[in-house]
Amino acid sequence: MAAILLVAVNLRAPITSVGPLLDDIQSSTGISGGAAGLVTTLPLVAFGLLSLVASGLGRRFGVERVLFGALLVLGLGIALRSSPSLAALFSGTFIVGLAIALGNVLLPVLIKRDLPARAGLLTGMYTATMSTVAALASGVSVPLASGAGLGWRWALAFWAVPALVAAVLWLPRARKALPAADTSTASQRPSGGLWRSPLAWQVTLFMGLQSVVFYVCITWLPAIVREDGLSAAQAGWMVFLMQIVGIPASLVAPVIAERFRSQRLPLVAAASASGAGILGLMFSGGAATPLWAAFLGLGQGACISLALTLFALRAPDAGRAAELSSMAQSVGYLLSATGPAAFGLLYDVSGGWTAPLAALLAVTVCLAVSGIGAGRDARVAPSEAS
Repeated sequence: MAAILLVAVNLRAPITSVGPLLDDIQSSTGISGGAAGLVTTLPLVAFGLLSLVASGLGRRFGVERVLFGALLVLGLGIALRSSPSLAALFSGTFIVGLAIALGNVLLPVLIKRDLPARAGLLTGMYTATMSTVAALASGVSVPLASGAGLGWRWALAFWAVPALVAAVLWLPRARKALPAADTSTASQRPSGGLWRSPLAWQVTLFMGLQSVVFYVCITWLPAIVREDGLSAAQAGWMVFLMQIVGIPASLVAPVIAERFRSQRLPLVAAASASGAGILGLMFSGGAATPLWAAFLGLGQGACISLALTLFALRAPDAGRAAELSSMAQSVGYLLSATGPAAFGLLYDVSGGWTAPLAALLAVTVCLAVSGIGAGRDARVAPSEAS
């Protein structure tokens, strides 16, 4: 259990620590807003590209060995990202995404294999750990860079420490790696019929669009609220608040949703909470900013947990659920990868945050619409996923 939680510590913090420092990164390197968005976008591209083959790597080399290697690669990627070269910033960021993608896919496999009786408890614990550390990373980035005088490069490099510590503690398990069960790429790859299923695409769109909203907010919320007069440190704590509020929402939303035959109402309500936060930022920032950050957190925390819950609710059996999860996460993360860079580019073109926020509000409307389809009481037919 401790080993699982150590991996969870490293699955989001190396990404969420970047947003509050983007202004410093741009000032130091001279890159545009669109290019700065790539610092958050590249890991998402890696998530999408590697999600279909990560389980095959675990089956071939052993889950423990792959996770151990992923932690080492993560530490090296973080170090490379923090080096002076601009090329290293982007290549290191992509390597960070590849390493985290392995953890995203293989940690649930490890839980199912070794602790099946505690799968629900462990999944909740590692999700909460991941979200909590991710929130802390957002909050302490600016204090590390400015308050401690480390600068943005060393503030980002700090997150190599927990990755390497976790790798050292995983070494004994890696030496005794066991073959993973039911992790072949064939079993995880969506079949042709699933790709032709409207319901599967609605679930995929909900997964992808909620990720767009989340990663845009993680990347650009600090810059948005700083324009309203908040300091860099205060802006980082707004991202922290958003994520902390999302933790209880992510725990409660699936419990509520499972009580309904159709999940349309919870899905639309979650999307609407995010939309309310975006509207508030557009028209009433300043002192009310914490309220809008809290609305964003409620909506996004509920949306991600509901998206993951849909994989089971919309599938007739475990095999179909695995296929639907693989399709939704690979396509969804690739879709979400366009968000931060496009948002930054729109800011560069428009010269302000109104147009980008209006575009993000439109995304939440599409999210609600996809939720209406994905939330209906239906299943992906066996013939669609066979």
